[in-house]
Amino acid sequence: MHLQDRSQRRQRVLRAQAIVLRHRDWGEADRMLGLFTLEMGKVQAIAKGVRRPRSRKAGHLEPFTHVKLLLARGRNLAIITQAEAIDQFTPLREDMLLTTYASYVVELLDRFTYEEGENRGLFRLLRNTLARLCSPDKPELVLRYYELRLLDLVGFRPQLYTCVRCEAEIQAQDQFFSAQEGGVLCPNCGARVAGSKPVSLAALKYLRHFQRSSYDQATRASLSAPINKEMERLMQHYFTYLLERSLNTPEFIRRARRETDN
Repeated sequence: MHLQDRSQRRQRVLRAQAIVLRHRDWGEADRMLGLFTLEMGKVQAIAKGVRRPRSRKAGHLEPFTHVKLLLARGRNLAIITQAEAIDQFTPLREDMLLTTYASYVVELLDRFTYEEGENRGLFRLLRNTLARLCSPDKPELVLRYYELRLLDLVGFRPQLYTCVRCEAEIQAQDQFFSAQEGGVLCPNCGARVAGSKPVSLAALKYLRHFQRSSYDQATRASLSAPINKEMERLMQHYFTYLLERSLNTPEFIRRARRETDN
């Protein structure tokens, strides 16, 4: 009986690595956290007493933190009993523009995922992207690469090499992009498809490059500001269609950029 009790206790306690996506106050001293874990995918958990001044867990459970957790299975939600930060990605909280970029990364993953189980590829992409935003790499490259990789991992990889209507190979000229069709349209088809957006040959080359390359290969590209803006608008158009609503963070990014420029 004693061994059975110990076995049941082990089943109720889980060790996990997680990225803290968000938190909100819960009750008088607790917090509800949205987590993306290596072992279970997206989960919600309660951190009891974390808002008390002497809480040892508080500094380890801020948004964007990569953390090791001990979770107890509650009746409805997991309860965080221990937390130890692996990487707090401090620059993401010290720089306003980086904060908005990290918030965008988290919102995008949060909108495209459900509490549906383990996805180690998405966890690694999220962790690596937050680390890359803390590095000297250009954040525009980091974000454009993240967007294309996330689309791959959640099953919405856009077709960029052949026309999604007539299946003709895309030629070296300006094209169209259809969110509804899920990829590039040749000039003939694009002119006839409602809602299709023009896409320049230069932007299409970068989209293809990020889609097929490792991160190290992708960062060798020299992305100009006009092309980055075109790709950014195109991706936002595609995300809005897929999610059936606009993201919140792009507007925060635009405001932060204006304040930084001033």
